[in-house]
Amino acid sequence: MVRASFWFSWILSLQVALFWLWGTPSAAAFTPEQQLVLQAWRTVNQAYYDESFNHQNWWLTRDRTLKQQIPNEEAAYQAITKMIATLDEPFTRLLRPEQYRSLKVNTAGELSGVGLQIGVKPGSKSIEVIAPIAGSPAAQAGILPHDTIVAIDAVPTSELTLDTAAVKMRGAKGTNVSLTIQTADKSPREVILIRQKIELNPVTAELHTENGRKIGYLRLAQFSAKAAQELGDNITKLKQQGATGYVLDLRNNPGGLVQAGVEIARQWLKEGAIVYTVDRRGAIDEIDANGTALTDAPLAVLVNAGTASASEILAGALQDNGRATLVGTKTFGKGLIQSLFDLPNGSGLAVTVAKYETPNHHDIHKLGITPDRIVPTPEISIEAAATQQDTQYLAAIEALGVGS
Repeated sequence: MVRASFWFSWILSLQVALFWLWGTPSAAAFTPEQQLVLQAWRTVNQAYYDESFNHQNWWLTRDRTLKQQIPNEEAAYQAITKMIATLDEPFTRLLRPEQYRSLKVNTAGELSGVGLQIGVKPGSKSIEVIAPIAGSPAAQAGILPHDTIVAIDAVPTSELTLDTAAVKMRGAKGTNVSLTIQTADKSPREVILIRQKIELNPVTAELHTENGRKIGYLRLAQFSAKAAQELGDNITKLKQQGATGYVLDLRNNPGGLVQAGVEIARQWLKEGAIVYTVDRRGAIDEIDANGTALTDAPLAVLVNAGTASASEILAGALQDNGRATLVGTKTFGKGLIQSLFDLPNGSGLAVTVAKYETPNHHDIHKLGITPDRIVPTPEISIEAAATQQDTQYLAAIEALGVGS
């Protein structure tokens, strides 16, 4: 009886193996369009941070997708988009060639259009503002973090992906784009913006004298590829000019390259953890300071609802290590990390590969970071930042021990 059971099991296993051999086409049997879909599927399969793939059979999703008619590249893009949509996670997405090129340009420190960083509102499909870029048409029009973009040129954003919305707001310098904006519970309003060429200078540095004491003021607009080098050069310059304390302004900084955030944290921290990343299997990777701090002078950090992603990594590292006092309002709350993967023909995928936690293992996603000193955001222009009109800046100066 045992012997018969063994042979039955062996025959059943052989049948299953033959089924997979005969029932699954070889890679060579797929059309180029199917190959594109397969490469996207494999990338997500290997890298996506949720091993349950939103509690679905990801292999079955693959097979269903490949059974569809995919006659051309556009059909392949649509199939990939539909397949990824089953994850119900807005940061993992297909980037068509023009979108992929644009994203790479942005992280390199250049931007064109209206100057808005956007995301998907948690718990909904609505597109919301993470932060306007300082001095941009959007900032000058008074668009605020957490404002909802209801429509772009009369097209409801409910019909657009995040990247399609971003592309629609870009365009040639001097051309107009209409945004329908809703702030909190107020009625939607139409805002006409004139697109401009926006040069992202990631760092603004000034030496202030506050009650006889020299304070270095540093505003970081975005974590671009050159942000860490520029900030480090300016810290050193301000130190040589006699700065005895620093204010680091991360307000309305929507993030960018995580590695830039890590490098900047190392400019302030001599030792200690900077961030923990947690992957799909729960494995925790610790990224630490490496003894390359540029100064140990007192530091205050300004944050608000537009402080997001890599900005929150930096703010959390400085707060949890006791290196800085955080001043302002609660941060945005984006705690997921995306990596970019190339696909054929210039397209790509942004895939959420991990979540991050602060050194004290606080999960930031959808929660944000609460400052040490809560001070409401003043309604001032960017030109009035770090002046006597800026109540958050004045609170930061006080946190440095500079009396009024």
